[in-house]
Amino acid sequence: MNDFSQLVEDLTAAIETVPQRVATEAVNFSKERFQEQAWKDEGKEAWKKRKTRRRGGAKRQKGAVLVDSGRLKRSVRIISVSKDRVLIGTDVPYAEIHNEGFDGIQSVKAHTRRTRNGSTRVSAHTRHMRMPRRRFIGESATLNKRIELMITAELVRALKKHSI
Repeated sequence: MNDFSQLVEDLTAAIETVPQRVATEAVNFSKERFQEQAWKDEGKEAWKKRKTRRRGGAKRQKGAVLVDSGRLKRSVRIISVSKDRVLIGTDVPYAEIHNEGFDGIQSVKAHTRRTRNGSTRVSAHTRHMRMPRRRFIGESATLNKRIELMITAELVRALKKHSI
């Protein structure tokens, strides 16, 4: 096989690995948002701190915003990868409200609430809810730049094998 054929083969192999690497990069970027407590696009948008309120009779623990059990952060994963499209996401039901924010009326179904003295029945009702936007997944100029650099490095690595 001549050098040109080998070069084309190496470049093709590098290009074929790109979508999976892009997906991994996007998931890592999303999980880093939980560590930095901020969204990065053109600039850095810090997440609004959570309120300290009583929960079950005790003050809410201090710690990272959007991380109580870690379920939301762990749920961010690759949904699908094709040669021209990468999709990451989460299956956690409350993810969208945290990522997009919410200000409106919420319907609450009838349920039983545990209390210190046993339990009490709560009837269905509505309430006004305000949840600040804390983005951790989505389009980002910073992520796009990281992907660009990763793709360039991958192609340069394939070309360097042939010292062009």
